[in-house]
Amino acid sequence: MSLNYNQCAVSRPLSSSPLDSFAFVLALLVALPVLAVGVNLFSGGTSGTWGHLLDTVLPEYMANSFWLCLGVGLGVASMGTGAAWLVALNDFPGRRIAEWALLLPMAMPAYVLAYTYTDFLQFVGPLQTGLREAFGWQKGDYWFPDVRSLGGAIVLFSCVLYPYVYLLVRTAFLERAGGMIEAARALGLNPWQGFWRVSIPLARPAIAAGMALALMETLADYGTVAYFAVQTFTTGIYRAWFSLGDRVAAAQLSAALLGFVALLILLERISRGRARYHDTSGRRRATRQVLTGWQALLAQIGCAIPVVIGFLLPAILLVRLALGNPGEDGGDFSGRFVILARNSLLLAVVAALLAAGFALLLGFAAREGRRLSVLAGRVVGLGYAVPGSVIAVGVLIPVTRLDHWLADLWQQLGGDNPGLILTGGIAALVYAYLARFLAIALQTVDAGLGRITPSMESAARSLGCGPAETLRRVHLPLLRGSLLTAALLVFVDVMKELPATLVMRPFNFDTLATQTFTLAADERLAEASGAALAIVGVGLLPIVLLARQISAGRSQISTC
Repeated sequence: MSLNYNQCAVSRPLSSSPLDSFAFVLALLVALPVLAVGVNLFSGGTSGTWGHLLDTVLPEYMANSFWLCLGVGLGVASMGTGAAWLVALNDFPGRRIAEWALLLPMAMPAYVLAYTYTDFLQFVGPLQTGLREAFGWQKGDYWFPDVRSLGGAIVLFSCVLYPYVYLLVRTAFLERAGGMIEAARALGLNPWQGFWRVSIPLARPAIAAGMALALMETLADYGTVAYFAVQTFTTGIYRAWFSLGDRVAAAQLSAALLGFVALLILLERISRGRARYHDTSGRRRATRQVLTGWQALLAQIGCAIPVVIGFLLPAILLVRLALGNPGEDGGDFSGRFVILARNSLLLAVVAALLAAGFALLLGFAAREGRRLSVLAGRVVGLGYAVPGSVIAVGVLIPVTRLDHWLADLWQQLGGDNPGLILTGGIAALVYAYLARFLAIALQTVDAGLGRITPSMESAARSLGCGPAETLRRVHLPLLRGSLLTAALLVFVDVMKELPATLVMRPFNFDTLATQTFTLAADERLAEASGAALAIVGVGLLPIVLLARQISAGRSQISTC
């Protein structure tokens, strides 16, 4: 890369103030859905709806949401931490495969897992049918757990979301307190004692962060809990909006859900007290404990169980359903499936490109050191913590009002009514995606910007390049990989997003996610398998990227 002084000098330097203004406006737009929800928190006129909810389902919403969070939190913490400890601090045959294979359940949306296991475990499913044929049982001769229950939802969420904890805790085990672990071994602690007394306390922030991400995804889910008839805040929001027709009550339920998420994070922070988790033993990595015999076998089984339950078995079942279904309503790979795939790809590509571009400008503005830009980046970062149903309600309230105002204005000027301009198309839906997933792109771009040394910027500025020219000629070429990763992550999340799409999709506009949910809700699981399999296939793309990063990191460790 070369910089020519004359080319840089003749370009018109772009001051950082326009970037600051852009960052502020973008942060305000991202925060608008949450603000719209908060404004309606104290609105009147919903006493009838709230009275009905209090008398019927609101206590159930609160209880189910609490037990769901408690169960999923314990599940992902135990599964993710145990898997991370096995592959990071122990060595056994198959460990390198397990390192990346444990990420595969991230490609399986929870609602797809729910549909697949319901078909597999129901009374007329292949498993119970095989048991009855093998042992001669009849209905009532045996007990079988009901997967469509609160307990089933907890198990399925845990099997899909534990990689959030696994990724963060594995990094914490690899990078923290290698000297402390070896000191614990020198003092006579066996690996199990060292795990509980040294590794777990030092990895607590990583465990808490992974649990927080998993619980946010749990509370944001609609497909799984709706299909299992587990009444939570998310199903209540959807019911208040569509069944009761009360958007203010839906906004107030959204605010309650948002407060529930904030409370979970606050309780964990308070529980830490004044404890600190700094590593004072340097960057020394712990020597892996070599496992042999029955210990190695147990480690292999421990790593295989979550992968089989969370990915391999449901993937095989989906392929079986897809190949055995000749339908034309999204179950095969022709006809309507092409339309669904086109709609999903259109939304995902548009949202991914916009998110990557906005993240680049926001990250660069924050790198300039302006307080307003840094604050804007933090506001944008809060978007991922907001469930999709909350974002959808928060977007629809102001955008619908804007739509009616634009329609009235258009009618006054032109004489005819243009209809709903924003909510009648995909513009409002893309806006909702950006409000929720822009944080992912911004974090990825920030990580890429952190690897660019300030001296390169100084060199460009010394040659007369302004911020815009520096961004175009220095940062953009170096950030191509980060921008591609950011766009890919947003692309995959949009493909899987269900609650916001269900609420905000235009009339007669279906995607792979909504079609999968609709067919599964009608118990047409075989016909839903094709669309579900496509969603899982797309979800494998970021897993490949993460696996490559893990392999690269392992290579760097081996050469140290």
